[in-house]
Amino acid sequence: MTGIATTSPGPFPLPAGIPIVLSGPSGVGKSTVLRKLLDRYPNRLRLSVSATTRPPRPGERDGVDYHFLTSEEFARRRQAGDFLECCEVFGRGHWYGTLRSEVTTSPGGPKWVILDIDVDGAEKVRTQFPEAPTLFLRPSSLEELERRLRSRGTESEDAIARRLEVASRELARANQYQYQVVNDTVDQAVNDVSRILKQIGIVE
Repeated sequence: MTGIATTSPGPFPLPAGIPIVLSGPSGVGKSTVLRKLLDRYPNRLRLSVSATTRPPRPGERDGVDYHFLTSEEFARRRQAGDFLECCEVFGRGHWYGTLRSEVTTSPGGPKWVILDIDVDGAEKVRTQFPEAPTLFLRPSSLEELERRLRSRGTESEDAIARRLEVASRELARANQYQYQVVNDTVDQAVNDVSRILKQIGIVE
């Protein structure tokens, strides 16, 4: 499978300020594909910076890797309606979310914002931006995803089992997206996503 339309997208071109939604299970390679897309289209695309309550990891920078918020600040901004979507991830007590300000188009800025969010977050964004293009990056199989997770060597057995359980639920909802792209090889996945973005008038 390459990039395919699963629902009827459009109309295009899109009005300014509409985000592009990209989802996919943990370990499928979203970060690598996104990095290559941003390198290919630096003047057309930018990645939304998520907010989180988890502490920064070594080398991470506030406002670049994440907006690092205290639990109190995150809760206050939730109550104020500052988030397009947010959730507690993997039940670890840390919250993640997309600030509305991240989607706001910069004055005179030509870039389209890509949201790297899970399926629940994508559903919330679709209710607010029905025109938003939605793409789901998937592995060729759940077994291949498990192989990739294990090859990272950073997860416990419990963590891998939890991620695979979540991935199975996410894959079951992939048909909610307008497009699905299989990430067998990174370069092919990037080309497939690029073709979709060209089709809908985001890039040239």
